[in-house]
Amino acid sequence: MKRLVWLTAPPLLLVVPQVTAAQQRTPYAPTALSASDYARAEQFVFWNAEKLTSGTSVDPRWVDAARFWYRNQVFGGHEFIMVDAAARTRRPVFDHDRLAMALTESSDESYVGDQLPFVDFELTEGGIRFWTDATERWECDLSAYRCTGPDSVARVTDEVVAPDGASAAISRDENLWVRDAATGAERQLSSDGEPHYGYGVAPEGCCQEITNRRRGFRPPAVAEWSPDGSRIATHKYDERGVAELHLLEAATGRPVLHSYRYALPGDSVIPTWELYLFDVDTGASVRADIDPMVAYFTSSDTAWHAVQWSADGAHVYFSHHARDFKTQTLVEVDAASGATRPVIVEHGDTFVELNQLRTPYNWRVLEDGNELVWFSERDGWGHLYLHDLGTGALKNRITDGSWLVVDLLHIDETAREVYFTAVGREPGRDPYHHHLYRASLDGGGVTLLTPEDAQHDISASADGRYFVDTYSTRAEAPTTVVRDRAGRVVMTVEEADITPLLEAGWEPPVRFSAKARDGVTDVYGYLWLPPDPADGVRYPVVDYIYPGPQIGPIRTPGFTTGPRGQGHALAQLGFIAFAVDAIGTPYRSKAFHDGYYGDMRDNGIPDHISALKELALAYPIDLDRVGIFGHSGGGFSSTDAILGYPDFFKVAVSGAGNHDQRGYHFPWGEKYHGLLTENPDGTDNYDTQANQNIAENLEGKLLLHYGTLDDNVHPNMTLLVAQELIEHNKDFDMLVFPNRNHGYAREPYLIRRTWDYFVEHLMGATPPKEYELTQPDS
Repeated sequence: MKRLVWLTAPPLLLVVPQVTAAQQRTPYAPTALSASDYARAEQFVFWNAEKLTSGTSVDPRWVDAARFWYRNQVFGGHEFIMVDAAARTRRPVFDHDRLAMALTESSDESYVGDQLPFVDFELTEGGIRFWTDATERWECDLSAYRCTGPDSVARVTDEVVAPDGASAAISRDENLWVRDAATGAERQLSSDGEPHYGYGVAPEGCCQEITNRRRGFRPPAVAEWSPDGSRIATHKYDERGVAELHLLEAATGRPVLHSYRYALPGDSVIPTWELYLFDVDTGASVRADIDPMVAYFTSSDTAWHAVQWSADGAHVYFSHHARDFKTQTLVEVDAASGATRPVIVEHGDTFVELNQLRTPYNWRVLEDGNELVWFSERDGWGHLYLHDLGTGALKNRITDGSWLVVDLLHIDETAREVYFTAVGREPGRDPYHHHLYRASLDGGGVTLLTPEDAQHDISASADGRYFVDTYSTRAEAPTTVVRDRAGRVVMTVEEADITPLLEAGWEPPVRFSAKARDGVTDVYGYLWLPPDPADGVRYPVVDYIYPGPQIGPIRTPGFTTGPRGQGHALAQLGFIAFAVDAIGTPYRSKAFHDGYYGDMRDNGIPDHISALKELALAYPIDLDRVGIFGHSGGGFSSTDAILGYPDFFKVAVSGAGNHDQRGYHFPWGEKYHGLLTENPDGTDNYDTQANQNIAENLEGKLLLHYGTLDDNVHPNMTLLVAQELIEHNKDFDMLVFPNRNHGYAREPYLIRRTWDYFVEHLMGATPPKEYELTQPDS
């Protein structure tokens, strides 16, 4: 692999205990763990830990430009709060106790105010409407507190509502329809849709086609309304000729076969899409004059992130990528004729992105129709640029420096200012902390709007007048405020209370920086230490891995009761838990993110090893007992770790792994490993990343697991690894989850079996027999 020079962020300064070699001589090695030990750990599993907190998360649902509501978790219960930022008020949406009584009187169930049977609702004239499941609808009058229901009415999930709310777009039977919101009358706009070649359809490929079918869930149509609601932009999605994958559902008697279209790297036939524009009144359509474009992940989109209408509805703008992702193009379409012209074409040596986290795309066409804001990593960092819309020419940089723009939130064209989140800009701060900024469209200055040295999770109102900001660190409980455009706090929404969690013995993880494999680049992560570690004792380490490249294992440096990797629970069992955002994960420079482009076998694992070796000089880490686990990409990389570095990793638990990208959805491998090419000897450039090809290296203990109805990462890849392990006469363990899709990673049974595996094979102790973890129903 070519040598890269990493662009580093300032090191994180830590005060760490110094542990001498003499003090580290004795391994922590109990003979057995008891049910009480597991119960102590269980209190810090996310569903229990959350109950010991209040007000830690605010997910605003905007009602209009100034009002939003959110569902607030309060020590195991919930309340619904409405905030009016303009009036500076915060109040319950309704009287929770009275609503619970009304529901109890109208049903066969008994309800209490902090355990209402819904997680969201719709505001109606004088009340609310909600569903207690996919087909049970309730209507409640909040003036009299009377509820009617449940009506057997399926919840609508497949519509995209027009800006004025009067109509909705639907994809049905491969054609585009509109529904009148007032009358319910439906009208068919297209008629030439055919099987696997339809308008507005959600693709069958990755990642939940069979899951949706079995649940009866219809994803939203892929459609974008013009500002005045007179036109709809949609795609005609072509999966004709795409080869199928198959899954087998366990059932009494005969199993059930499920088949779905799913293209793989190197396939000659892949999904493509064309852009169509429909006149809502007449049904007339115009096809954009451009060849069919390579498809991507769009099955779960609720907003079509690649398309924007001009303010006057005369043009549509969309971006698309080449199959190898080394080119991104912004295209202008004349809505009347379908004529197209490329506005910006950006090329790169590796994948070109419009946001390091893939979506939402960081480009906007200004309403004046003369300029656009474009995201680019052309200088090695992700920044915003102002371009002339007519010529595509660069007018000026908006941001620059050794830091990364994350999300473009709002553009104030009158003030000629842009609002965005970014990481790594503030010297001496954690480079992963998100902050809110304002910058001039014409360049010349960036203003920090969130001064607190913390992670800031930001949501903007539609007009960009208000920003809901939840800020915290792993050690500091969240505070949620509303800020104005100057960054001033106009009101406080929540101040979280984590007192019961602290009283239960919860401790925050240790934030660390350590050197990557090159001895120069800083990588950042967390350590979870056992409570009251004994002097002179070394503890086994459990490494939680998710390699990216689209996201890392840590996800957020903000407060959370449910960190990826179960760090708090594992520490209670006597492990040191470890997670690091290694080279190849996002939020850093382009070179850092490109770290193992074309070499997915890398997975950032050398950085895990170098960081652990450095940390072992300061913490009681037993380098002779290092285990690793992960799910999905983490299943691929944890197996890769124990096969590729058997002298370092002794135990691995690997779930739902995409062990060979030739068996995963085509854009994934083709984006991060390159297009599949065959060699003269019959091998190909993907052989180097396939775990089954190094199965003979297994020396430690490996537990593989998968779900039999995984329509994201097909079980075939795990079975190929198992077959090669058998061929090489290697002992391993396998756990199969019947009829589970990809999302079983946090099931209680799997959590307990993962604990057992590390306790027995890494710690060398006997776990309690069949300890049962219990997860609440909701």
